[in-house]
Amino acid sequence: MRTPLQGGLPPPGAVAGPVVEIACDESGFSGTNLLDPSTPMITHASVDLSSGAARQLIAELRSSSHELKSGPFLRGPRAREALELFLGALRGRALVHLIDKQFFVVTRVIDLLLAEPSYAAGTRLTQDRRPAAVALHRALRDAGQDGNTFLASFTDLVRAKRRGPANQAVERFLRARDALAGDRAQETPPGDRARKTPAGLDGITAQRVRDLLTRLEDDDRTIPPPLEPLLPALAETVLFWSAGRRRVLVTHDEQSALTADRLTRLQRALAVGGVSPLAGLIMVDSRDDPRVQLADLLAGVARRSPRSDGLEPLISRTSLLPDLW
Repeated sequence: MRTPLQGGLPPPGAVAGPVVEIACDESGFSGTNLLDPSTPMITHASVDLSSGAARQLIAELRSSSHELKSGPFLRGPRAREALELFLGALRGRALVHLIDKQFFVVTRVIDLLLAEPSYAAGTRLTQDRRPAAVALHRALRDAGQDGNTFLASFTDLVRAKRRGPANQAVERFLRARDALAGDRAQETPPGDRARKTPAGLDGITAQRVRDLLTRLEDDDRTIPPPLEPLLPALAETVLFWSAGRRRVLVTHDEQSALTADRLTRLQRALAVGGVSPLAGLIMVDSRDDPRVQLADLLAGVARRSPRSDGLEPLISRTSLLPDLW
């Protein structure tokens, strides 16, 4: 027996005005384990095909490739033909949002410790933060192991199920911050000495870190979940499809991260003049919806082969990558 679907935010009634219905799915989701080098990217795909058109495309694809999972699909004997058919049919009818997981963590450092946390973070609505994130990402990459340690200590700091006491996580993060400046003097407690850290990290004070941790431990839900990239990906997807001031009704494969509370907060963050472009989100089992099956295939193709011929026109120009365009 199937378990009841979790999450979602169905609209309370009929959606008034111009509306576009899209179906979405993701590939590469790894929970809060965002620094695993074996899965560096998560992709979120959306299509606006009707159910009938989706069924027809799936039937055509099965004539070229019996398996519609991205791995076998890309390796099949007629893979090139099937991929050309697939991407050609979706041109102008689909979007893929790419998220570099490590870069996402870097943006969260900026969003949570150098700005005011917001559900709009990570989207085109906060593009002014992108240069700082790119600069920090570059500095951490150049710092080698010190950069890796900094990111690992940050994810441990903000993780809901943290290993060890909170004060130890704070001190570990502050030591990692100071190591980036090459300041390893032991005689002064971390957080209290003057530093010259890369990309504006001198703004990350010990007090700011402790204040953030207090808010997280007090379950301050105005703060978006720190290690959840699907919410900004969904937000950016909705902003794309709402072009021309349409409202967007989303059908999504079941995803525990998309709770009603989070989606309500996202609605409010995206609203303009009291009206949100996100009309609602309905959870489905992908086995029951051919549109979601195509979104799943597209997300998998984009994650496994992001430079495939014909894929570039479908990739979001605001994807969360440090150096896409």
